[in-house]
Amino acid sequence: MTATGESGVDVAGPSDAQSIVFVHGAIFTRKMWLPQQREFSDEYHTVAPDLPGHGTRAGKPFRMEPAIDVLEETVSRRTDGSAVFVGLSLGGYVATEYAYRHPDQVDALVLSGSSVNPTGKMELGTRLTGGVARLLTKPDLGKRAVEKLATRWVRKRELPPDVEREIIEAGFYPKQFGDAGPDIAGEDFRAKLSTYPGSTLLLNGENDKFMRRGEAAHAAVAQDGRVEVLAGVGHICNLHRPATYTDRVRRFVHQTVPTRQ
Repeated sequence: MTATGESGVDVAGPSDAQSIVFVHGAIFTRKMWLPQQREFSDEYHTVAPDLPGHGTRAGKPFRMEPAIDVLEETVSRRTDGSAVFVGLSLGGYVATEYAYRHPDQVDALVLSGSSVNPTGKMELGTRLTGGVARLLTKPDLGKRAVEKLATRWVRKRELPPDVEREIIEAGFYPKQFGDAGPDIAGEDFRAKLSTYPGSTLLLNGENDKFMRRGEAAHAAVAQDGRVEVLAGVGHICNLHRPATYTDRVRRFVHQTVPTRQ
């Protein structure tokens, strides 16, 4: 793998292969996609950038507009102009927004833990959740507590030692969970998804009860939408069961994206 830390992007796989752009969730960094990048590197050109507020871009809080700028730069500099987008949690909403704005640059969409549409009653819930998260992580004590919990969670996964180390050393950014909530609250991502003409896979963890809400409605509005659920796992399903998650994404891409000659 080629890791370009200065620009906050990890790149792996042959440059002339189908590109896959991985978009991480709040709190984590691009390193959460290491298991998938490793498994795909023999067949796909994979790219994983840090979003604003995280990792190498931790200097500014998360906002959607600069997040889209990061993805625009990623596609322009790291792909041949289009890619499959895989996003988890906050990354799923960012990927959906990107597909809404640049449908011709998105070959297919995989969205995990981002089926809840933050409108109506869910808009208020999203704002309240963000506000509570900001209050809890404002003091250093709260921030450190979340970081310790995240570290412990990663260490309980059955990950290769070097992957575990890279994820933990990249850091955790709990304050961005609170910043992201108000930024996406009120945005009708379901309506935006309905305009995307390509195929969409909603790949969720069975135990992710809250963020799975609306998955059937989400799939129904997509032009070619489908739902798959990973048994016995929660929200961060790509790390909870990495091999299964990778296999489901690979199968979806094989089925929906023409093979490059």
